[in-house]
Amino acid sequence: MLNIKEESFKIKEDIIKVRREIHANPELGFEEWETARLVADYLRSLGLEVEEGIAKTGVVGFLEGKNRDKVIAIRADMDALPIKEQNECEYKSQTEGKMHACGHDSHTAMVLGVAKLLTKFKDQLEGSVKFIFQPNEEQTEMPGGADTMIEEGVLEDPKVEAILGIHVNPQLEVGTVGIKEGPIMAATDKFKITIKGEGGHGAAPHETIDAIIIAADIVQNLQSIVSRRISPVEPTVLTIGKLCGGESYNVIADEVEIEGTVRTVNPEVRDKVPLLMEQTIDGVTDIFGGDYTFDYQFGHSVLENDKKLTALITQVSKEIIGEDNTVILKNPLMAGEDFASYAKEIPGFFLHLGVSNPDRKVYPWHHPKFNLDEEALPIGMAILAESAMEYLKK
Repeated sequence: MLNIKEESFKIKEDIIKVRREIHANPELGFEEWETARLVADYLRSLGLEVEEGIAKTGVVGFLEGKNRDKVIAIRADMDALPIKEQNECEYKSQTEGKMHACGHDSHTAMVLGVAKLLTKFKDQLEGSVKFIFQPNEEQTEMPGGADTMIEEGVLEDPKVEAILGIHVNPQLEVGTVGIKEGPIMAATDKFKITIKGEGGHGAAPHETIDAIIIAADIVQNLQSIVSRRISPVEPTVLTIGKLCGGESYNVIADEVEIEGTVRTVNPEVRDKVPLLMEQTIDGVTDIFGGDYTFDYQFGHSVLENDKKLTALITQVSKEIIGEDNTVILKNPLMAGEDFASYAKEIPGFFLHLGVSNPDRKVYPWHHPKFNLDEEALPIGMAILAESAMEYLKK
């Protein structure tokens, strides 16, 4: 009788090869044409039904089991980041200024591996599996890849009952997974503040309204929202990532732009933060006699793992890698993930796969030297495949 874990390790080298090919040829969001072609060709080679061109570059593969209308989906994201890779490896990015620095190459490869595994177990599938390969998870503007895929009907025809996703995690060692019921990743919003003053000579600041001084005060005071206006037991992050202003060392700037991100878990806190931000911005700007504009954009919501799916995947993980390696996460990660959009529509579960090796230096997501221990890939494949099979039995 076939064993999913054993079969997963048998195809490890094939999936590593796929991952490295994708890694060497990174493509940004909604531009994943070659990656999508690779995915579609691979799925067709397995005999799956394949649909292309969803949300521009999205691909869906459908594996029909005993019941076409009982469907679970497994999702992977395909896009890379605008980062110049600093790794020195044979599969280093061949595209200047683009890199798979968040593991989406491995997500795509693993879900292709799950498709290959479940094709071998097709006669044991009590239902069917839809494999969703999504563009543009790393969206800079809304809507991103997940929302666009949903709008174009990826969860319909046949209707999907539940969905699984996976993300490599360099904070967890290879051989382990991270599991959490409920909120596992934060809601992610972005903002832009434009401070408007009156410029002038650097020697006569009293004759000006200094936009840089106003901006500096605002940056400092915004942090007080997290430390003094939000409960310390409510996870909240307010980060200023960009601050631009001024033309010359001896000229008072008349305009400064501030951009950043807010991460929250509690929806009530999420709604409260932009109100508190505007109070702060308005108050500080008024003191100095300046003006401002404030643009706050809500991104995707908090990612919540379904209770029943969490119990199922926890049990599967313990059977495959053992209880000690099945790490129950205490707190959500404050990074965001647009898998949340699927999990708002139907029950969803998002697995964190350990990929760090203590014998090597570990780099975080979005770092130009981000890489992973590929020994983790068959573990992720086995857990996803077994979880899908077990779900379809119920």
